[in-house]
Amino acid sequence: MRLSKLILSGFKSFADRTEFDFDEGISCIVGPNGCGKSNVVDAVKWVLGEQSAKSLRGSEMADVIFNGSSARRAAGVAEVTLVFDNSDGAIQPDLPDGADPSVIAITRRLYRSGQSEYLINKTLARLRDIREMFMDTGLGRDAYSVIEQGRVESFLQASQDDRRSIFDEAAGI
Repeated sequence: MRLSKLILSGFKSFADRTEFDFDEGISCIVGPNGCGKSNVVDAVKWVLGEQSAKSLRGSEMADVIFNGSSARRAAGVAEVTLVFDNSDGAIQPDLPDGADPSVIAITRRLYRSGQSEYLINKTLARLRDIREMFMDTGLGRDAYSVIEQGRVESFLQASQDDRRSIFDEAAGI
């Protein structure tokens, strides 16, 4: 299983549809202050089921929807999709008959009305289905496979024993 693409639309500062393609070996996103690095991390956590607006640097969940600017109207929906290359069969999703399990797309949408939905390969799903699918893969909203900027500093400041427990957890030990 490998993350191959992240697609954002109407999510935080990404008003337009934006695609990030991740080639083999990509392990981090870097850029100048204000370019949206933290919003990318928030998007990954959000689509994987983050339920705390505070954890996404907001006061309510609607804060993830693009709020508009002097030149643009606010978006009515936020949508994030993670696309995984599953050609190794690491994920065993429960897909409809005939669906290709070698590519897995996980989508979360939130409308201004408050209605939200999760999709697996464009089929409505529950958050529980997504969490179960990624169980024991090392990927999840709290997993160490996605590390935001603030957590890096806490790793560096951690004691040797704390650092070991972090690596053990990341390795699934």
